[in-house]
Amino acid sequence: NLTCHAGEIIGLLGPNGAGKSTLLAILSTLLTASSGEIHYGSETAHTMGPGLRARLGLLGHDLYLYPELTARENLEFFARLYGCPSVPDVVRHALGRARLSERADDLVSGFSRGMRQRLALERALLHGPRLLLLDEPFTGLDDASGQGLVARLRGLRQHGRIVLVATHDLDLAEGLFDRVALLRDGRLLMVDDSSASLRERYRDAV
Repeated sequence: NLTCHAGEIIGLLGPNGAGKSTLLAILSTLLTASSGEIHYGSETAHTMGPGLRARLGLLGHDLYLYPELTARENLEFFARLYGCPSVPDVVRHALGRARLSERADDLVSGFSRGMRQRLALERALLHGPRLLLLDEPFTGLDDASGQGLVARLRGLRQHGRIVLVATHDLDLAEGLFDRVALLRDGRLLMVDDSSASLRERYRDAV
């Protein structure tokens, strides 16, 4: 059992194959749980229907970007899918937060992994989701971009979002999480909110 609260960033830690990506896929409704229930507030995904996905943001291993489109075109496409108002303004602000304003009209196929990662994060946030699910979001980011991501997530916390982050980058994530959920072999080992070093907690549990 795991309960997540508004204004909270929870880290999902565990070795490869622990079940982190599977859990995020289930929470995002891309997979169906083989047993048990997931409640979003007082309702389940079944009772909420397709409207639930309008409240979710997902950044997975697949970044859901079209390489044959420009950065601007990618964001415009998804902003329209989400029904965002004032699409040009939403996209302009997203490009600025991704630090890609000067590359807005370049094809994504020519972007580095870090640039695509930053763009994909803003793609996942275009519609202001209440629940944000991130699978290895620090992949391909340099130190500056990694710290920028940390600051972005802290801002989401202040606005009452729920953020779940699966990561192996314990150094960048240090001090970010309100609580840590440790997984191994598909089982939840513990949920910890102590002030001890993140690396020490991970080593002791896994």
